[in-house]
Amino acid sequence: MTATTTVDPSEIAKFEAMAAEWWDPNGKFKPLHMMNPVRLDYITSQIAAEFDRDLGRPRTFEGLRVLDIGCGGGLLCEPMARHGATVVGVDAGGSNIPVAQAHARQSGLEIDYRHTTAEALAEASEQFDVILNMEVVEHVTDPSAYLTACQRLLKPGGLHLCSTINRNAKSFAAAIVGAEYVMRWLPKGTHDWAKFITPDELYDLLRRAGFDPVDRKGFQFNPVSWKWSLSDRDLSVNYVTAALKPA
Repeated sequence: MTATTTVDPSEIAKFEAMAAEWWDPNGKFKPLHMMNPVRLDYITSQIAAEFDRDLGRPRTFEGLRVLDIGCGGGLLCEPMARHGATVVGVDAGGSNIPVAQAHARQSGLEIDYRHTTAEALAEASEQFDVILNMEVVEHVTDPSAYLTACQRLLKPGGLHLCSTINRNAKSFAAAIVGAEYVMRWLPKGTHDWAKFITPDELYDLLRRAGFDPVDRKGFQFNPVSWKWSLSDRDLSVNYVTAALKPA
């Protein structure tokens, strides 16, 4: 760890308390398991488009170095490794790393998991082709400084994928009241509505950090089909952005 960090210890403690449940599809991370197929579809399609890769071919991301910040138990790292990428998964919550490492071994995958931060990697001059920054920015103390560290980690021409939660009445009802109090998918207090970021605010933060935002989509939950889907228009609750580092 380094002296310069945007890690919020109280936020990390929330997720460390749930570390053993990362791979339980009916546990406290059920919302992520439900959303993961849609997240992966977006991630893989954006990487394939940016680096001219054919998703129909095996190990299509071979030669690409991918960083997953806030990797948790490895729900995104493992699919990236299966696609052939060289994957580094980092998490500021130390108890998440052994869980991720054990599951990767069981799955026969080689993934470089580390208990560290984006800022520490940037200070060590690490470089990546792709950065996955999913559901992290709403948990840090300084989003601007955090995204600047992410930009330093990306190679020129690299791709940064960042998802978070919008800040409005609907997101409060869905992500906090619905997910934490009604459905009890997450422990109460997992999210702080005041830390949510609107799509326009995130685009502005990305630009100020030195990124070129190129796309944004909504993750939309259908309570009838009980499934998530991508939306071009509805970014009212969960959403994802794609941004490039100028070459």
